[in-house]
Amino acid sequence: MLLGLSLFYVGAVLILNGLWMLGRISDREISIINLFTGGLTLLVSLKLAFGEGADHTSIRAAALSLLFSFTYLWVAFNRLTGADGRGLGWFSLFVAITAVPVAIDTLSTASSALDWWQGLSWAAWSLLWLLFFLMLALHKPIVRFTAGMAIGQGIVTGWLPGYLLLTGVLR
Repeated sequence: MLLGLSLFYVGAVLILNGLWMLGRISDREISIINLFTGGLTLLVSLKLAFGEGADHTSIRAAALSLLFSFTYLWVAFNRLTGADGRGLGWFSLFVAITAVPVAIDTLSTASSALDWWQGLSWAAWSLLWLLFFLMLALHKPIVRFTAGMAIGQGIVTGWLPGYLLLTGVLR
């Protein structure tokens, strides 16, 4: 259920961040959803890492979830302080590289539709974080493409599967 909760708001923040990159949401206002989602995924990660019954699997899930938490909290910080985002861009490269073996490992052991979806999602997220690196750290003019990718991935890798997990359609 925690995965569904997290994904539901990851979907929301990706969609809204895409709209923000397209100029549909102000810099200051976009901070709210980034703070909320970053805080929520941080709390989920802390429960997974330090909660009763924490084990190798839950601690790994926490470590990977914190990649999302830190990204969203950093976006909020940048918008509230006016930082240029280069540091977040370089962090995004670290995450993009990290997500590649996660995708490969997940796909190589996939035994269910949810496992396959997770592996493909990690591959998609790796690409999105790579786009953030190119856009923020290297100043490539790919804002519209990155925004579209964020919106699309927000729907397919976050909001929709999160909703389906929360309603029990996916298990």
